[in-house]
Amino acid sequence: MNLSPVVIAIPMYFILMAVEMITLRFQKHPGYRLNDAITNINCGVISQVTGVFIKVLSIGIYTMIYEYLAFFHIPNNLWTFLLLFFLYDFCYYWAHRKSHEINLFWGGHVVHHSSEEYNLSVALRQSSTQTFWTFFFYFPLALLGFDPVMLVLASGINLLYQFWIHTEAIGKMGFFEKFMNTPSHHRVHHGRNPKYIDKNHGGTFILFDKWFGTFQEEEETPTYGITTPVNSWNPVWVNLAHYATMKKELAMIPNWRDKILYLFNKPGWLPDYLGGYRAPQEPGEDFRKFDTVVPPTFNWYIFFQYVFLLVLTGFFLFQVNSLDGIVILGVSLMIIWTTISFSGIFEKRSWFYPQELLRILAFAGVCILLFSSLIPTLILGAALAIYSLISFAWLIKNKQLKSKISTASL
Repeated sequence: MNLSPVVIAIPMYFILMAVEMITLRFQKHPGYRLNDAITNINCGVISQVTGVFIKVLSIGIYTMIYEYLAFFHIPNNLWTFLLLFFLYDFCYYWAHRKSHEINLFWGGHVVHHSSEEYNLSVALRQSSTQTFWTFFFYFPLALLGFDPVMLVLASGINLLYQFWIHTEAIGKMGFFEKFMNTPSHHRVHHGRNPKYIDKNHGGTFILFDKWFGTFQEEEETPTYGITTPVNSWNPVWVNLAHYATMKKELAMIPNWRDKILYLFNKPGWLPDYLGGYRAPQEPGEDFRKFDTVVPPTFNWYIFFQYVFLLVLTGFFLFQVNSLDGIVILGVSLMIIWTTISFSGIFEKRSWFYPQELLRILAFAGVCILLFSSLIPTLILGAALAIYSLISFAWLIKNKQLKSKISTASL
């Protein structure tokens, strides 16, 4: 069983999001859009699923350094864990800061900033590639001799702490803000306004930003998002869009020296002969959030399907350590396919209807594979048959609404 604090906390995430929605409603704040919130969670789902494979790289190498190169082997107790937690956040600060200041690394972090809303669901909008650019920032902790198990625990708690600060429902918090990261501090971090960009990188503590000159107080309300909006609800494309832009811009640069500079300079950098650095600009009066509108019946259809996706994903993440490699790969691909299918509905893609019919059958098959040893065959088969029939009936009944879906295609 996967006992990661992040996985264990999944039910609490959704409870807190429900509480936030209610609070924002009382505050007469719009707060959530279904397409944005689903995309946020989809990015988190894919990040957790792909993390099953990537953690071999990050934790595996950390463990090797700890076992063979560590200067000490620090004992595990409360005091050493508190020290590790503080040092972990110090390493996190630099990993996070460099993810903003190096173009290649930004490709792994931009996912988290690409939502144009700011609510608890944004905390779940995590990248599937960021680990490649940040895992080595924690190697000094391995050299010092901090146990890999304790590192995983510190990492999980650090990430859990950052969940609650993604909200507009909480204002400033007085004395607490002098040393801890708070919703106010982190709203600044998610602003695309020039004065807010590349500020407040701390995870749990705000001390490092104050010590190293990257702190910014929240003043006017930020405009959230990134300076080049991704304009998509597809979580796979959200993860790849910046790399696609990098590929195009690298093709414009004629020599290898400038190509390397492009990779490791700040996002927005180009050689002088191509126009030079493109500084971020204030959002104009014509700024509008990316949005698409589909008939309400499709929103309800996605919500219905999403309940089943979350059950499948939650069970998969809890049980992943007991599954064989082929099953892990198959379930992972099924989960990713489902998130892409939802984006096809939100984005009014012409391909969503035929592949969704096929996806329902494949989804039922994966559920049989995963749950057959836990649920009697007759009950499981009946439940999945009802699920499939409801899904097909919903799609067929509303097929005429498909005419309202544009013929846009990839």
